[in-house]
Amino acid sequence: MSFAQRSLKFFLNLKEPEYLGEGISVINPYENKIVQEVVSSFYTKYFNDNKSRVFVLGINPGRFGGGITGISFTDPVALRDFCKIENSFGEKRELSSIFVYEVISKFGGCKNFYSSFFLSAVYPLAIIKDGKNHNYYDSKKLFNTLKNDIKNSLLEQYKLGAKKNVVISLGKKNAEFIQRINNKLNLFQKVEYLEHPRFIMQYRRRKKDEYIDKYLEMFSKYV
Repeated sequence: MSFAQRSLKFFLNLKEPEYLGEGISVINPYENKIVQEVVSSFYTKYFNDNKSRVFVLGINPGRFGGGITGISFTDPVALRDFCKIENSFGEKRELSSIFVYEVISKFGGCKNFYSSFFLSAVYPLAIIKDGKNHNYYDSKKLFNTLKNDIKNSLLEQYKLGAKKNVVISLGKKNAEFIQRINNKLNLFQKVEYLEHPRFIMQYRRRKKDEYIDKYLEMFSKYV
């Protein structure tokens, strides 16, 4: 099977946990047939080969990005304008997606970027608490509930075609959890991290160009 076929088999068969706690829910976009078609188009377009790639992993998808499109850090507008995949998901933008696709554009575009890198998340389904994005590590109880799912997710995604030399985490705290899991699974030789796009766009926007340069420098190390 190609990288695309392995990826589709993984994502399109994801199941959400039955119960995560009061007020916490999970969005599984892969149950939607339109999402299935879009995701199939995306992976067939950019991953229809057997190349291994450097994994770049976020925390868990946001409700306005991967929670809608099924593609990490990719909101409906980015999917249409940058990936050139038409969709009927609307015009809602996600801050993380805006930043990531500015980086991808300056890297040389989607074809160049996705031929070397795989964007995903440690936990591949969007977690919502009281109507807002929630991180898998925001409470010890939630992490413990999801711990086995997260381990399995990391392991199964690794099998899609990860390069072993490095994994790049988006977010410092996320990197700490990846390192903890990696110490047990021994998947990657090194865990690097970059500041999370959401953090940059929300709290460091004036220095956005500096962070873009930092991203490009990191990615250039591992092409």
